[in-house]
Amino acid sequence: MAENINLTVDRSNVELTKADFVSDQMVKWCPGCGAHAILAAVANVFPKIGYRKENFMMVSGIGCSSRFPYYVNTYGFHSIHGRANPIATGMKVANPHLSVWVATGDGDSMAIGGNHFIHVIRRNVDINIMLFNNQIYGLTKGQYSPTTPMGMVTKTSPQGTIEHPFTAGELVLGAQGSFFARVVDTDVKMMTEVMFEAARHDGTSVVEIMQNCIIFNDKTHALITAKETKDEYQLKLRNGEPMIFGANRDKGIRLNGTQLEVVTIGQNGITENDLLVHDQYQQDPGIHLMLAKMAPPKYPMAMGVIRSANYPTYDDMVEMQIDYAKANSKIKCMDDLLNSGEVFAI
Repeated sequence: MAENINLTVDRSNVELTKADFVSDQMVKWCPGCGAHAILAAVANVFPKIGYRKENFMMVSGIGCSSRFPYYVNTYGFHSIHGRANPIATGMKVANPHLSVWVATGDGDSMAIGGNHFIHVIRRNVDINIMLFNNQIYGLTKGQYSPTTPMGMVTKTSPQGTIEHPFTAGELVLGAQGSFFARVVDTDVKMMTEVMFEAARHDGTSVVEIMQNCIIFNDKTHALITAKETKDEYQLKLRNGEPMIFGANRDKGIRLNGTQLEVVTIGQNGITENDLLVHDQYQQDPGIHLMLAKMAPPKYPMAMGVIRSANYPTYDDMVEMQIDYAKANSKIKCMDDLLNSGEVFAI
């Protein structure tokens, strides 16, 4: 499974297991918080990726999600609010042999950290961002966030929010994102698979995790997670396969003109051949953007890897420029610099 992983990161010469990545720290998330499932998925996927344990680096900002570095037995950095992504950028550029993972929330990265979020995506730095989206500020006790649905009553919107929420996927693709995926915290298996695909991707990967906050926003994603409705409102994407969903696997997505349309297989002559076939690798983000924007009740929510396009990465290009400078500069050492005639000293 690990043979396609980026070879610039050092491989482990011993077989690692889930136990190797379990921290000895007490996990201090609320019982029932979706973050526990995310932590389990990370512990599942890291040994499958196959890197040396000391080459994993967890970075976080501030928020419930940002406790993550304490709970994974790797190197970690707990930074400040909204600044995990630029710190992760510096780590990757300074040491390309690291596999850098960012744990962040919808408030941490899309409010105070919004500028850093869109620019790390635009630059396509080879890091992996796990975006916990519970549509609320949990650590600071229930204020509305950039993804809180309009009209929702919270501690800071007693009459309902009057702000239009971000759609994470739309924001990522608008920032020229090369990899975007979405999962729910109730499906550890899919989370593990998607995180593996994120690790394989050379560039910025953003995995939006629809997470439940049991205290301040319980059941916020109930329509796509509840046993009774999830099959009708989750479209699980598989590359190269037609877009089929529904409890009876009888519904699908087709392109009708310039719009996506939900159809029923067997009605009005509709067959599987009429459905869109998912291509996560296509360069044009048009269909990917439409999939990222789909939401209940009109549409199911697209799950899995929505986009995985290949573009040059910022860190690789920095390395190329450094190599060029080393090969072509007349200055090879400090003495060369001091005697170059371009040094001013007082």
